[in-house]
Amino acid sequence: MIFGPFNPSKFSIAVVTFFSMLGLSPCAFGTKRGFLRDLLRRGFVMASGLTLALLLFLGFESHALAQFRVEVSGVGLTQVPISIAPFKGQATSTQKISSIVQADLERSGQFRALNATHGPLDEVSLPDLSVFRQAGSDALVTGSITSLADGRFDVRFRLWDVVKGQDLGGQSFAVAPSDARLAAHRVADYVYEKLTGDKGAFSTRIAYVTKAGPRYQLWVADSDGENAQSALASPEPIISPAWSPDGNQLAYVSFESRKPVIYVHNISSGKRRLIANFKGSNSAPAWSPDGKTLAVTLSRDGGSQLFLLSAAGGEPRRLIQSGSIDTEPVFSPDGRHIYFVSDRGGSPQIYKVAITGQGVERVTFTGAYNISPAISRDGRWMAYISRIGGAFKLHLMDIESGNVRVLSDTAADESPSFAPNSKLIVYATQFQGKEALMTTTLDGKIKARLNGQTGDIREPFWGPFLNE
Repeated sequence: MIFGPFNPSKFSIAVVTFFSMLGLSPCAFGTKRGFLRDLLRRGFVMASGLTLALLLFLGFESHALAQFRVEVSGVGLTQVPISIAPFKGQATSTQKISSIVQADLERSGQFRALNATHGPLDEVSLPDLSVFRQAGSDALVTGSITSLADGRFDVRFRLWDVVKGQDLGGQSFAVAPSDARLAAHRVADYVYEKLTGDKGAFSTRIAYVTKAGPRYQLWVADSDGENAQSALASPEPIISPAWSPDGNQLAYVSFESRKPVIYVHNISSGKRRLIANFKGSNSAPAWSPDGKTLAVTLSRDGGSQLFLLSAAGGEPRRLIQSGSIDTEPVFSPDGRHIYFVSDRGGSPQIYKVAITGQGVERVTFTGAYNISPAISRDGRWMAYISRIGGAFKLHLMDIESGNVRVLSDTAADESPSFAPNSKLIVYATQFQGKEALMTTTLDGKIKARLNGQTGDIREPFWGPFLNE
């Protein structure tokens, strides 16, 4: 069989047909090409013509799971020049605390790190601030790591205002060796908040999904993607992880029953419970701000429709009476509205509706194909994916004004999620031919690639602040 040039509209029709055969909503899974590929590989569809066309379009690479690393690119207009001196004694630790702090601050887009001109500097001695002032630094971080008798590390640091010559305080943490990275993220949080006035989110966590060979895994990791711990492994696809507001649970969709069903997974205990296994597909879970309710997409009554379901389980309540495909729900921070994707206007667009099911309003008007909404915790911004030609790009909308800007220069973006301080966005994309996780500042100027050279990585979701 010979195929002509790729036709996006014909591919869209094929995808709709593909999902209809499964009883699923096509836009429920956004631009998840990896997900489509996985279903085809697992034999969920046996329509040879359609399968072959999708295979030829999607391609089949064999990826091995790799360690994350951070590569920061871009230049911000206003950045604080800062020096992070090597911590005294950090050679005794497997983690270079000062390097982790520097990577966190640079990834935020608010800081420009300068090379420290001195060797290790502890938090006790008064440094010669004039040296750092002459080098152009506005701030300096010093610290130390000491091994304790019980095997833990004592991590201490101090922040200095180089321009004013002031001590801006510091903290100390006694941590197990396995928590050395967490201590570094807490240092970065302190520095970020002191110098910007906004709460740092480096010590928060992200969840994401990987595929290595026939194995799918749901991971919980540091905000920079490192220190990943497997929460679930499965031979069948896992999609749509969503953190509970307290950061203790993850909702997700699993295909281990040969159809999409929704589980809620307790991170600390590893126990999970089946929350939605109704007739047809069960997908796209989203938590209410109080953690008591999940918005989900069900096809139990035909089509794909929005329902509200108690986090404890039970009978769902249909949110909207609609003959359209309604999916990808997400709550507003105040819990009063739900944003969602619908084809009720002829093509996928983002809408919002009151939690009562009344007053449906269209939100996106720029572009003919807009999906995957994510709302910032401060309620100011909506990130989403818009198709431009044949490319899927990350966009950001100022909700009050409706102004929209493109944040990415890649062409296969998906699954945006805000940091809990509303200052960064994590998303999945394809970068240099490989699937990758990226973070970006809200102006799109500073991006950080969180993946290594190889890996099949997708579905990021940024967790909340902990212990609130």
